[in-house]
Amino acid sequence: MIYKQNIVIAGGGHAGVESAFAASRLGVSVVLVTMDPSSIGRMSCNPAVGGLGKGHLVQEIDALGGIMGLAADSSGIQFKMLNTSKGRAVWSLRAQVDKKRYPEFINNKIKACENITILHDEVVDFSVDSFGINAVILRSGHIINTRSLVVCGGTFFNGIIHIGSESYPAGRCGEKPSVSLPNSIVNKGFITSRLKTGTPPRIHYDSIDWGLTTLSYGDHNPVPFSILSKRPFKTKNIPCHIVDTNINVHSLLADHLNESSMYSGVIAGAGPRYCPSIEDKIVRFSGRDKHQLFLEPEWLGACQIYVNGFSTSMPKHIQELALRQIPALESVSLIRPGYAIEYDYFPTHQLKSTLETKKIDGLYFAGQLNGTSGYEEAAAQGLIAGANAALKLLGKAPLVLGRNQAYIGVLIDDLITKDIDEPYRMFTSRAEYRLSLRGDNVSLRLTELGYKLGLVSKKQYEIFSSYRDSVNKIKKYCENTCINSNKRSITLSDYIKRPEKKLSNKNVFLPAFNKYSKEALFTAETDMKYDGYVKIENRRVAKIKALEKTFIPPQFKYASLPGLSSESVEKLIRIQPETLGQASRLAGVRPSDVGVLAIYLQSHK
Repeated sequence: MIYKQNIVIAGGGHAGVESAFAASRLGVSVVLVTMDPSSIGRMSCNPAVGGLGKGHLVQEIDALGGIMGLAADSSGIQFKMLNTSKGRAVWSLRAQVDKKRYPEFINNKIKACENITILHDEVVDFSVDSFGINAVILRSGHIINTRSLVVCGGTFFNGIIHIGSESYPAGRCGEKPSVSLPNSIVNKGFITSRLKTGTPPRIHYDSIDWGLTTLSYGDHNPVPFSILSKRPFKTKNIPCHIVDTNINVHSLLADHLNESSMYSGVIAGAGPRYCPSIEDKIVRFSGRDKHQLFLEPEWLGACQIYVNGFSTSMPKHIQELALRQIPALESVSLIRPGYAIEYDYFPTHQLKSTLETKKIDGLYFAGQLNGTSGYEEAAAQGLIAGANAALKLLGKAPLVLGRNQAYIGVLIDDLITKDIDEPYRMFTSRAEYRLSLRGDNVSLRLTELGYKLGLVSKKQYEIFSSYRDSVNKIKKYCENTCINSNKRSITLSDYIKRPEKKLSNKNVFLPAFNKYSKEALFTAETDMKYDGYVKIENRRVAKIKALEKTFIPPQFKYASLPGLSSESVEKLIRIQPETLGQASRLAGVRPSDVGVLAIYLQSHK
């Protein structure tokens, strides 16, 4: 049997879901192939969305018409704005979510979308002609004629789960790995490597002495991720609980370190440095006598508790013994032990900034198979890959976000210009233009673009337009209104630039703003406070734009260009940057080499 669809997506995780929705919103039909339809949109690890840097990604996905923020708002049980003791640019929203309701919301939206077809099968191979992808082969023997395949394999590619000395093939706990497709990709000339990630144990609610834990609530007046969520935003505020490890926990783990899969040499792949296992913590931070753990409910009224901060690949009985050294967990019972998973990923110098592969037209990679960690990074890539796959089929210009436009732009640029030797995680510190890339102004940055492309609905655009107009009116009023301060007249916008001043403070000008939302006031106020710094950022952006507009021909003969260092030639040949801007950000490429390349490209334009 031969199916005819415009785009095929392999995998139904967060990358696959956003990819399918993005393509479908552009009017292109999609078949999403999954080995298990019940796992579509599943939160396989922590019961949370957002966090430091990651919250920005979720809001950007929403501003471009994506589904993750709306799903989190619908299923959230606690919302908290992180980093509020620091500058507003790095405030990041995080939500505890109900892991049962989240995928239910996703699946209901898919069922309501006539452009998306779910197929219970497995992509095992694909064929290529002189134009690129021309067909996808399924395990069932069925063939799908297509010019576009988006691969979202997650941790399933040759995945192996490790618990102590026990190892077995799996994509996630209880799910078989994908072996045929990654091997097929390698056979077509791609290189692969190995990474590792992990998850903590799940424990029984009734085995915890809750009286010995510390409560941790969310915000009392939370803000949602999505501009589409109803205001005022009403949600539950279910607490998490905090416990600390202690010297007894650390000593026991240290005594059995050789039984950990990571430390016994069983696992070759690098793990996430910024989300270390408990074994890594006691080795790397040996001077600390405790580490904080969060006991998080996995869904509303859950009997199953996620032990955030205790990711491990120790044997099950050691995990249980170690947790029982904590007073609140002296009688703890495991529902499922923590485990490490090792999997194939494809080093991302093999990709263009559209997430299409450089080697095969119509083949896109998105998600953890690109060396990233986390739901949010995967979803962001899925949206870009799905949108670009559809835009290419429609004969339209691709969607490529710059580092100055979005955290998504930073994420993808980092992937294709830097060597990924550990799972990549988004942080606000990775964005050099973070004063402009705030969570509160995300729709002002991206929604107009998303609407013009067709990614954003008319309803969302109308809500955005009202918000944008409110922000502009507030700022204009402040620029044109003077008040007396310290016996002199100054504009309200200059007054607001003072660190302690806020538009929401009770003062003489408050009545003028009663008709505006707190969110519009906050964004207008922050724009005014950051105005001088943003202008400096914009001058830097203007200088760099020329580099980003200077394109380098594919398969450029760097070795034949005199004046380039041998190290730069080696790196440039391997990465094959698309622009001079990308070349300038490659580790090992000297500024003088960029200058030589710029002169040559300009003279041979």
